[in-house]
Amino acid sequence: MQKEQGARKVGRAPSKHQDARRQNIHIVGFPMDLGADRRGVDMGPSALRIADIDEKLRALGYTVIDEGDIEVQVPEVLKILDPHLKYLPEIAHACERLARKVKRVLKDGEFPLVLGGDHSMAIGTIAGVAGYCRDAKKRLGVIWIDAHSDINVPGTSPSGNIHGMPVAASIGIGAPELSAVGGSFRKLDPTNIVMIGLRSVDEGERKIIREQGVTTYTMTDIDRLGIHRVMEESLDYLRARTDHIHVSFDLDSVDPSVAMGVGTPVPGGLTYREAHLIMEMIAERGGLGSLEVAEVNPILDDMNKGALFAADLVASAMGKRIL
Repeated sequence: MQKEQGARKVGRAPSKHQDARRQNIHIVGFPMDLGADRRGVDMGPSALRIADIDEKLRALGYTVIDEGDIEVQVPEVLKILDPHLKYLPEIAHACERLARKVKRVLKDGEFPLVLGGDHSMAIGTIAGVAGYCRDAKKRLGVIWIDAHSDINVPGTSPSGNIHGMPVAASIGIGAPELSAVGGSFRKLDPTNIVMIGLRSVDEGERKIIREQGVTTYTMTDIDRLGIHRVMEESLDYLRARTDHIHVSFDLDSVDPSVAMGVGTPVPGGLTYREAHLIMEMIAERGGLGSLEVAEVNPILDDMNKGALFAADLVASAMGKRIL
């Protein structure tokens, strides 16, 4: 069979994405594991860099600027002051610095790619994106790809771990110290959130999700509907309501058989192809304005396979294609 005339080369995005290549991608590392009980995700940014995430993006035609890591304290030198909000002052301070960095990158017309780190990082990332959107008169939407909804407040959290609270903080509920990161305003309308891949949700979170009107697609929904329909519905919904889409991707959304090196593994997650199709459809539809990758834990990994997979997913989100 002859090759189709004008077929795209492997790795090249559809032409509608070429304008996006004019943006520089700024990598920001956030080596945080204060938000979780299990150690190791603080090495996530290093693992993703070792996986050549920058080279994968340069191969797609982007200019990549590595901003280095936000300075984060380690638990060995700290004390837990409140068991319901573990390491609250330190996490709030680090997230404030991250928010300023993300907002500056966006204000300069560039693309922030934040590498974590436990998912408490989203408090800072979303605050920075929200601050930019507020100044630019843009409506922010978030695609939250995660096994967990991370919408606990101190009164509902079974552990007191802040990596289970970033969505709550972003919509202005829970600890005021976390909601105030990046400024004293609500960062995100809860009806502009779509959660994909949920399979481990606490009872208190279920109530908050219903009360706040968050759109969710559990793994059961994905099994019934198929990931293509889920993404079509999600992207149609957000494109009608928002101007800037932020994707917060937790590696534990993927089944442990695909990526075992994660902070909080939960069986029954996304397959290899489902995860890639999510990112490919986000790229095809356009509107992606910022991206973060959370919970990569090389200590629990095998030969950095989880980070390599996550780096490939980022490339898919930024336009990598088979043809």
